[in-house]
Amino acid sequence: MPRSRPLGELMETYGDLVAAEDVLLFVNAAITSTGQREFHADAGQQSLSLDFLHHYMLGNYRDLYAATLALGINDHNAAAIVLRLLETAKDATPEQRRAEGRLIARALRELPPPRVYRLFGTLRRAGINNRRTRAIMRDWLAARPDPAFDAVKYRSAFKAAARHAHLRLDDLHRRDGYDGYDGRDSRDGADRFGGELGPFLFEPHARRTFRTPIFETWRRAHYERASVYELPYTVAEGFAARHGIDRAVFLERIAPRLTRLERLRLQKAAHEAGATAVQADQGELESMPLTRLASYMLSLSLDDRVRRRAELTGALRAAALRVAGEQAGRWGRVAAVLDDSFSSFGSGEKRRRPLAVALACHFLLEALAGHYTPLWLSGRGDALLTYPLGATPLGERILDALDLGPDRLVIVSDGWDNAPAGLAGEVLRVWATRLNPDGRTSAVHLNPVYDADDFDVRRLAPSVPTAGIRDAEDLPALVELAQFAQGRTGLAELRAHLAVRVARFLEPDAPEEVS
Repeated sequence: MPRSRPLGELMETYGDLVAAEDVLLFVNAAITSTGQREFHADAGQQSLSLDFLHHYMLGNYRDLYAATLALGINDHNAAAIVLRLLETAKDATPEQRRAEGRLIARALRELPPPRVYRLFGTLRRAGINNRRTRAIMRDWLAARPDPAFDAVKYRSAFKAAARHAHLRLDDLHRRDGYDGYDGRDSRDGADRFGGELGPFLFEPHARRTFRTPIFETWRRAHYERASVYELPYTVAEGFAARHGIDRAVFLERIAPRLTRLERLRLQKAAHEAGATAVQADQGELESMPLTRLASYMLSLSLDDRVRRRAELTGALRAAALRVAGEQAGRWGRVAAVLDDSFSSFGSGEKRRRPLAVALACHFLLEALAGHYTPLWLSGRGDALLTYPLGATPLGERILDALDLGPDRLVIVSDGWDNAPAGLAGEVLRVWATRLNPDGRTSAVHLNPVYDADDFDVRRLAPSVPTAGIRDAEDLPALVELAQFAQGRTGLAELRAHLAVRVARFLEPDAPEEVS
């Protein structure tokens, strides 16, 4: 008769499993939830549920909480983690502060600049102004490729950050240079703004002229229309309204200054205004991130999608192949159940986001698989013409997918199985216990929607691992992470996985941060 394990050992093992489940629960929330309204929950429910998880993780697993910055969580939660780590720095050990400093520095480099400037504003309003916070703000601002550009585009936020961090503005050098800049990274004054950054931010109208070109362009744009078109779009738009410039004329002339994302966002407005120069070309579409490109495609009318079928399909497949990389064609036979039910519309704040994730996953799985079969809940066969409609008959489509005998089954859905309710879970339970006990077919459920009531993404069956997904680009990594969600893997294995992801995230050249 086998010897029973000591109670203390059993309790320790149980505690590790609970800790692993807590971490994965938070990761799923941090990947999918932004505190905004979803189809089944309002913004208040989402924010309250998410805020609780942040406090719980910070209080119980601080080191793991910081490590989740390396797991591809969304920008909203990355900024929230940085904020909470900085405001509770006194509770961390010196070793934790050093590790957190490197993760924070790297995370800020990954976040979009507007998000970072909003975070700095939150730090200022919260009165978080210790030496560590000032150093982090200073180093991020100093690492910006063009501080002068930032000073113009984000002028109010830049000024507030500089004041809060007690920043010596002359220490911020331009890397792409103004007239006379010799490219050196020195402190002798030759590579600075000639003392112009401070006056531009705090007393811009006290100078008759600036030597830094973009500062001078901004000054002249107050009275000269031609200078408006040499400024970043978001700045130029305000000056265009001030000068009463016709919208169509403005969009035509500002088109060369638009970023790739601005060009996509302005497609419809430019078409309505008659500004043809704003049209995105094939090269720009193919270089777009896959999920963002899927969102753009879904924003088009069905007629436009049909008219631009070759262009859109080519761009989506090129983006998918770029993400697949060396894994392209190596996943064997793959069957995917893809949710295009009415709830995939999302909400007013996240319009068609769940459907965009499913569409992007469709093209990525097509690139990864040796043989691929997509099964949309609506029964449609043309992914390009998909739109949110109907109930969520997950059980039926899962049966259809399993009949194909795939090597991998991937389900992309919010998990609200309702036609009939519960069928998907029962199908997966019987299949896992009776028909697939040896695991010949691997199955994973990827859920793009956070369920505020359960503090997690909605699951279909205990036998099938479930992971939250924000972007289809994260699909390969999430399939790997999902193995930890079955409750059979302990904290030690999860820590090892996190250590590998953190090492990849930091990279050898990541700057050492002040602790």
